[in-house]
Amino acid sequence: MDKKQVQENMHKLTTELNRHNYNYYVLDKPEISDIEFDRMLKELEELEKQHPDFASPDSPTQRVGGAITKKFDTVIHKYPMLSLGNTYSKAELEDFDKRVRKTLGEDYAYVCELKFDGVAIGLTYTKGRLTRAVTRGDGVQGDDVTANARTIRSIPLNLHSKDIPQEFEARGEIVMPHKSFIRLNEEKQLNNEPLFANPRNAASGSLKLQDSSLVARRNLDCYVYGILGEDLPFASHFENLEKARQWGLKVSDLTRKCDTIEQVMHFVEEVENKRPQLPYDIDGIVIKVNSYHQQEHLGFTSKFPRWAISYKYKAEQGITKLLDVHYQVGRTGAVTPVAILQPVAVAGTIVKRASLYNADKMHEMDLHYNDTVYIEKGGEIIPKIVEVDTSLREQHAHRIEFISHCPQCETPLERNDGEAVNYCPDSAHCPPQIQGKIEHFISRRAMNIEGLGEGRIEVLIQNKLISNIADLYDLQYEQLLGLEKIITDEFTEKQKKISFREKTVNNILGAIESSKKVSFERVLFALGIRFLGETGAKKLARHFLSLQAIQSSSYEDLIAVPEIGERIAGSVIAYFNDPENLEIVRRLKDAGLQMETQKSVTENAAGLPLSGKSFVVSGVFEKFSRNQVKELIEQNGGKNVSSLSSKTDYLLAGDKMGPEKKKKAEELNIPVISEEDFEKMIG
Repeated sequence: MDKKQVQENMHKLTTELNRHNYNYYVLDKPEISDIEFDRMLKELEELEKQHPDFASPDSPTQRVGGAITKKFDTVIHKYPMLSLGNTYSKAELEDFDKRVRKTLGEDYAYVCELKFDGVAIGLTYTKGRLTRAVTRGDGVQGDDVTANARTIRSIPLNLHSKDIPQEFEARGEIVMPHKSFIRLNEEKQLNNEPLFANPRNAASGSLKLQDSSLVARRNLDCYVYGILGEDLPFASHFENLEKARQWGLKVSDLTRKCDTIEQVMHFVEEVENKRPQLPYDIDGIVIKVNSYHQQEHLGFTSKFPRWAISYKYKAEQGITKLLDVHYQVGRTGAVTPVAILQPVAVAGTIVKRASLYNADKMHEMDLHYNDTVYIEKGGEIIPKIVEVDTSLREQHAHRIEFISHCPQCETPLERNDGEAVNYCPDSAHCPPQIQGKIEHFISRRAMNIEGLGEGRIEVLIQNKLISNIADLYDLQYEQLLGLEKIITDEFTEKQKKISFREKTVNNILGAIESSKKVSFERVLFALGIRFLGETGAKKLARHFLSLQAIQSSSYEDLIAVPEIGERIAGSVIAYFNDPENLEIVRRLKDAGLQMETQKSVTENAAGLPLSGKSFVVSGVFEKFSRNQVKELIEQNGGKNVSSLSSKTDYLLAGDKMGPEKKKKAEELNIPVISEEDFEKMIG
């Protein structure tokens, strides 16, 4: 093909793929298979690699992300993002309608929209092209997240229509659909990372990721619920929304124009019935006066517009019987009570279990067997009991007391002063603690042994191939090949088959071998010493330089290390006083794991530019993430401290640093340096 043909072909592929994207993500009416779409996309990617000068900024290949944003610029909203008054009462909706009728004294209509539980966004289109995406922020100004918004496939990068204003802003909500949320938390669980509490938090966290390619993988969605601009097609809200739909923006089908408050009430009830089946979270309905002229006439209070209100649904609840309480034992030995319930439908799923958190929470609720309880999901991963109906309690019902012995190994439980959690102290022999310790050891932030997730550790334990972390380094190919088991998830009751095939076994053994190169500070963290987190392990490793030195240190030696307190020091001493732990450490050392800091990291430390200097890092930086700044400080011989004191040498200040921190630095005469100053210091 000559250059003209290539350009025409690329344009055709871009147009076709964008149309199919729109059909799939906005209209939910795909015309081609995923395989065919991927084939066309790959063809376009190849052409763009060969002819980058012909690539369009609106190409669907840009949806995968890749831009790295170190700092999100603050942007003042052209049109402030207003808050709305909330009500949970239909009587208050009627009062709202009376105020509107009294003020206007003429006919009016309402527009009812879903109140999405996500992240508000303002999308600016200039000449039909997406030029900026800004979060709500404080309503006056927000963060520019354009690079991340461009990866969301339901947000058009370019609108094709003759009647689009020169510039306008589409207001909408970015949400994480339930399917995406479940998949994301499953991934985080496999990596031993903290789970997101609900889809709203997940959407918000995803939108502020620095790497847009990670945002693209989160499968976010966006619904538009308003159009703002100087030259809009209509003088009314609903009609402009319908026009936006024609332009290619995604507007919810559950948007309704209502002529009376009675129609509004009917719509509120209709959506409440549909709510459990929706693929995303909503928490209410927004009601707006349709006419812009009438909105202007109604005006604002000091906080809210008088022409709009939101009706919020109560969190969905179920009523059921409490049958029993089971107890789960975690990696650290913490024992968590879980309520066993008579199955009940809540928020579109059947709930059979609910979290009770700890013994104090159980006693506070005064739970008895067969109590009638109210269950609430409210976006949480595990449902919770929010109320007990004591009026329905059986006359001779027995109170449920927290157990005194571990449900797995029958060791008497312990509880430390000032803590709400009961622990099983037999960490070396308690089965779930053994499994939890091994899962922690192989996790990404520790030894990063890939391939052993998804229940495979459980299979190895049940086949008596491993009983502690050192056993991993004795595993042989012949022992693993052919192992398989059906695993059932306790909460979801989903089953999956775990198989150890040839490729899987080779990958596992390769990852175990590679883990021998993992740095000492991560090995120390991977040991799973109680209370010793990632940061504490790094502090100890860089202070003592070897495991032998830590093993030989006294309590006083340990607490002298910055950020190592009494609780961590006591736990480290207890760990190395246990003969079984010492034997595991010996075996790990014999297996070839890194038990000391490599000399190249620490040698010539005295000659490094920041040697002996301590820094507090605060704010957002232009060229580096905060973690990168801290790593640079340590690589150049300096020390990171968490709070300002008279011993701190510098406060390294980025953008958006709190004024109190700067004030304290001035009071203590601590020099405040910029990112540019810091770069000069390290050369």
